[in-house]
Amino acid sequence: MTDAPDRWRLTGLALREAGRTLRAETASLLGLGGLRARTPRRLVIVPPDMRTCDATIADDIYAGYFVFGGRTLATGGRSPFALEPPSEGWADILHGFSWLRHLRAADTALARANARALVDEYLREAHGPALRKPSVAARRAISFLCQSPLIVEGADHAFYQRFLRGLARDLAICARAARAAPRPIVRLQAAIALAYAGLCCEGCETLGRGATKVLARELDRQVLADGGHVGRNPRTVLDLLLDLLPLKQVYLARGVDPPEALIRAIDRMPPMLRLLRHGDGTLSHFNGTGSTPVDHLTTLLFYDEGRASPLQRGLISGYERLQAGALVLVADVGAPPLPFAAHEAAAGCLSFELTSGEARLVVNLGAPREHADPLARAARDTAAHSTITLDRASCGRFTRDARGLGRLPAAFLERRFGTLLVAGAGEVQAKRPEPLVLEARHDGWAAAFDLVHERRLALSPAGDGLAGRDRLVPTSGGVSGAPAALRFHLHPSVRARRTQGGRVVLLGLSNGETWQFVLETDAAEGAEGARLEARLEESLYLSATDGARKSCQIVVAFDTGTVAALAWRFERLTRA
Repeated sequence: MTDAPDRWRLTGLALREAGRTLRAETASLLGLGGLRARTPRRLVIVPPDMRTCDATIADDIYAGYFVFGGRTLATGGRSPFALEPPSEGWADILHGFSWLRHLRAADTALARANARALVDEYLREAHGPALRKPSVAARRAISFLCQSPLIVEGADHAFYQRFLRGLARDLAICARAARAAPRPIVRLQAAIALAYAGLCCEGCETLGRGATKVLARELDRQVLADGGHVGRNPRTVLDLLLDLLPLKQVYLARGVDPPEALIRAIDRMPPMLRLLRHGDGTLSHFNGTGSTPVDHLTTLLFYDEGRASPLQRGLISGYERLQAGALVLVADVGAPPLPFAAHEAAAGCLSFELTSGEARLVVNLGAPREHADPLARAARDTAAHSTITLDRASCGRFTRDARGLGRLPAAFLERRFGTLLVAGAGEVQAKRPEPLVLEARHDGWAAAFDLVHERRLALSPAGDGLAGRDRLVPTSGGVSGAPAALRFHLHPSVRARRTQGGRVVLLGLSNGETWQFVLETDAAEGAEGARLEARLEESLYLSATDGARKSCQIVVAFDTGTVAALAWRFERLTRA
């Protein structure tokens, strides 16, 4: 049930957003700020595309097999734009046209003809909600500009004009979104697309100057001083950098000074990606991050001019990295982002992930490919993270949980943003008393349970173990008992087997190493003789490249009325 502070918070957010949207849409209709899109007269420069490509995919597309986001559609000779899409995510990728890079990589007359035919089918036949999504329109505009040689070289005048008019429609969608889109990341994506167009298209110079101002403003607002994004999704940093690095090159190629905000963002983001990257080359699964395109991340970090070492502390973004040899731990020690940036944020404060070399050990569930996937919401709950949960609740509240008097503003925010994390830990503290020790606490459980969660994580200097301790500290005099669970989600490649009556769990990693999880014999501080054991329960891993996979989790159940603290450790028994 939504309490009074939540109701007022939701109402205030709804009113603020309604006022901001009204002002932005009025400015958009009046063409203020130089963001009035016009049909380009011609293309004058081709921006680079840093996303890796695979020429063999061009053969599948020519054969009528479109594999996007884990879904496949066989067209049987018909236009993919005239068929019912297998999923919303599939439709977004199709209409975003980033897959054109694979046809360009084939570098054959057949691939060029196929690309032009598909673009022409889109220009003539495409319809549906994906066509009008600002994020999809921004991706489509950038893709058309980056792959324009593939599309328009050798084309007749009529097709060229249709292509420019289609590009103008996308720029009009982006011009409105750069001012009025409710999600900050969509405003930034739209501004990036408009900046590309202003530099690459004759007749869009005024649009480009206005877009540069909006771009600089949004980058300063959204890219934090440590290189993270205000929404706290690691994947967002990766996706933005894939567009910002080429955009900087386009500014320089046109003899235009890039905005300082762009230079600052590009300098700050690679070290943050290194902080969040594990030994297998993938990013940590926090706040909406699912599978990582490892080839894209590797390419970005290769072109990082500074070749910066990983940050060990992302004090503003709220992430910490501990590394001893090949053992890497990344922890979420950040407060929830501001509500309007929290459409992917999760209630996973103090959760962590652990990797030994290239083998994942402890993970969070991550996020499915599809935002509409029913599992997407559950993946944001505390129970989907490797940390403590209390009474099957989450240490944060989402707009989906608002009821009663909070229904009206909550429903408004859900329509505009999706599910927002609107309340959570108000105070999160983290310190590093030693280089390989992290001590953190949060008060996300204080309102409902009068408890504060404290966690201590310490890597062994040899990189062969992690010692942990979790405490639940009462904020008032007495502590009423509540069912609780300490959870460690395991990667699907980990083989787990209980031994010694549940005090020990043997773990076989994909790299051939053998580890064990040990629940300390004196683990239950204040347990009054309670016997605790580690159980193995079913879990899911949503971030695999081939979709959701079954996994398991280590669960230590206890009662907060009798157990105040738990001590545990992961330690390596044998090397590969």
